[in-house]
Amino acid sequence: MAVRPVLTWPDPRLSEACAPVEAITDDITSLARDMLDTMYDAPGRGLAAPQIGQMLRLFVMDVTWKEGKPDPMIFVNPHIKTASRDLVRCEEGCLSIPDVTVGVERPTAVTLGWTDLTGDKHSKRFTGFAAVCVQHELDHLDGIVTLDRIDADQRRRIEARYGG
Repeated sequence: MAVRPVLTWPDPRLSEACAPVEAITDDITSLARDMLDTMYDAPGRGLAAPQIGQMLRLFVMDVTWKEGKPDPMIFVNPHIKTASRDLVRCEEGCLSIPDVTVGVERPTAVTLGWTDLTGDKHSKRFTGFAAVCVQHELDHLDGIVTLDRIDADQRRRIEARYGG
């Protein structure tokens, strides 16, 4: 597989909603494997297809590998089925916005539905950091970056520092 370049903000593709994956093909499987390689190389815990310029509803995640317990997951056409009413504010970084972390408020738990690379449908409840990660990556598929989730004053300060 291959490590691909990660797009950085303010690349306009990071603000575009992605198209559904129509079929699980060899190209989609290869793309997902490349995304895992790219995520591990970055090193990150999640990566969405638009972050490498592929405008498809696909993301990969492994929230435990940095602790020595790899658990790679591939999500095709993911969607949130339910979200808790309880919220948590976490500092989030993004491979597409290097060296910037911002506090984002999100539901503490979500139930996600998705298809895997064999075409099987899944549904799972995510909590803690995994819930934050799936929501962050799903945002990318909808053309949302962390800077879209903060107040205007904080965003202006970050943009001025970042050069956006």
